[in-house]
Formats: sequence, C-alpha cells, structure tokens
Amino acid sequence: MKKVFKFFVIVLMAVVGFVFLLLLQSCSHSYCPPDYAETVKTGGNIESTYLKNGSHAVAYFEQKSDEDFEKYEIWYPKDLESTDAVYPLIVVLNGTGVKASKYKAQFEHFASWGFIVIGTEEKESWDGIAADSSLDFMLKKNEDISSVFYHKVDTKNIGTMGHSQGGAGVFNTITEHDHSSYYKTAVSISPTNEQQAISLGWHYDLSKIDIPVFILAGTKGDFEMKHVLSEEALNDMYDKITSPKAKARKANCEHGDMLYSADGYITAWFMWQLTGDEEAEKAFIGETAELLSNELYEKVSIDLQNE
Repeated sequence: MKKVFKFFVIVLMAVVGFVFLLLLQSCSHSYCPPDYAETVKTGGNIESTYLKNGSHAVAYFEQKSDEDFEKYEIWYPKDLESTDAVYPLIVVLNGTGVKASKYKAQFEHFASWGFIVIGTEEKESWDGIAADSSLDFMLKKNEDISSVFYHKVDTKNIGTMGHSQGGAGVFNTITEHDHSSYYKTAVSISPTNEQQAISLGWHYDLSKIDIPVFILAGTKGDFEMKHVLSEEALNDMYDKITSPKAKARKANCEHGDMLYSADGYITAWFMWQLTGDEEAEKAFIGETAELLSNELYEKVSIDLQNE
C-alpha cells in the first residue's frame, strides 16, 4: 500500500511540476512585443508580406461577462462601422497565464488584415468553453440591430487559433461544442501533447477533426521540444488528423516566441482559408509552396489534397 501511495504522490508531483513549468514559462517570457510585426525574422516574400500589418485601421470593443473569463475583447477593422460588407471572424484561445489583454498587438495585427478577432481573459482555455461562448456572443451581436457588428460577421468564414494550452483547446473548440460546426479552419500553435494533456485532464480527440488544420511549433529549448511537443508527439498528433492539414516548426523559436513568431504564415493561412486570397495560397499549395523552401522552417508537411 505504501508503494502505491508513493507512486501516486510521484505522479501528482510530476503533474503539478508541469503546470508550474507552464506558468513559469508564460510569466517569464514577453507575451507579444508591440512591434513584433516589424522585428520578427522571415524567410520568404509571402511570410514577410503577411507578417506586416494590413491596410485596415483598427477599432476595439469590449463587453463584460458574468463568466470566469471576465469580458469579451474584440478588435475589428474600423471601416466595418461604415460599410455594408461582412468580415471573417477569428476566435482566439489563450495560453496558460496569457490573457487576451497581454497580447493585444497580435489581435490588432489580424484586424488590420480585415478580420474581426475576439478573445477573453480566460485562464483555463483547454476545454474550449470560453471560445464557444465567444462565438455565440458574436453570432448574437450579428443579429442585434443595435450592435456595430449587426450583419457584419461572415458566418461562413470563421476560424480559430490558440497557443500552448490554447493550442490544445483549439481541438476541443472545433469538435466538442454547440458551435463547432461553424468553424471552417483552425491553427494550433505549440499545443500541449496528448500524453501531457491526458495527465492534466485536458482531453481532446484528434480523430474528430474534419476541417483544415495548421499546426506550428518551435525548435528551441527543452520546454518546447521535450515537455510541450516533441517531434515524436507532433508526428503522432499529425498522423491522427485525417482532414486536410499542414505542420511546421520555426527554427530557433522557444515556446513563448511561438505565440507570435509565425504570424506571417498564420495570417496567410487565414487569408487563404477565410477570404480566398490567391497570393496567400501560394505559401501552402503546389511543389513551389513557399513554406516548403523557407529555410526558417523545419519538418514541414503539407497534406491538403482532400480539399
């Protein structure tokens, strides 16, 4: 009995230790430099183009919530206020300890490219509950004649993305909730691997994914390469996804850096998937896809033939 008890204590300590590492990593790293769109290194013309801010001026709206995530935070193209056009939507899931207010430069970046982007102050995003509530909130605003978002959300072009714990949460967001069927595509950045997710109670089922998914990770540091997403874990994850998919690791990027360092291709992915941008498509499609030849990216796989 003592041996069994000791074993469970060791397991519990390992789990607590991993959670501590996640918190330490997020708290000790700069969340998202305000000027990252001008300073992140790129290795291709398409990546460089879409890392820069877009042409739209950006506006901000927030509304308090009675839920644990405190409030809905929405960045959007300011011209939305004076046009009859509809705009694609991106729902963002937070990493551990990294609330939306801590990386607003990223939200502003996507909004400058013509997206409505919604986040929250959610602390535990793995289950996708806050993301589902966020999408429900935006769908209701889309039908609220008094809202600035009245008939401005393109409900046929909705995507989601998340980093770290939020990367794992993306998988639940697109498979387990009332509004999962609204999503057209997803990006998961340095998601917690399946084994660690199970030990933390962050279960997700990759076999349920039926939309195009882009998975990104870094190559630097034991935290990223051993604890969060080893190469073996990433390959296993990728193999379980049967929908159109792509994956890559950005060289010399640690776990925290991945929050924003691959935004050139993330923006291009959403521009292609949610707006049909043919220039952005060239990063991913064909033998000359830029991502395949970009020296800053490793372990690239692109399997989009089912689209």
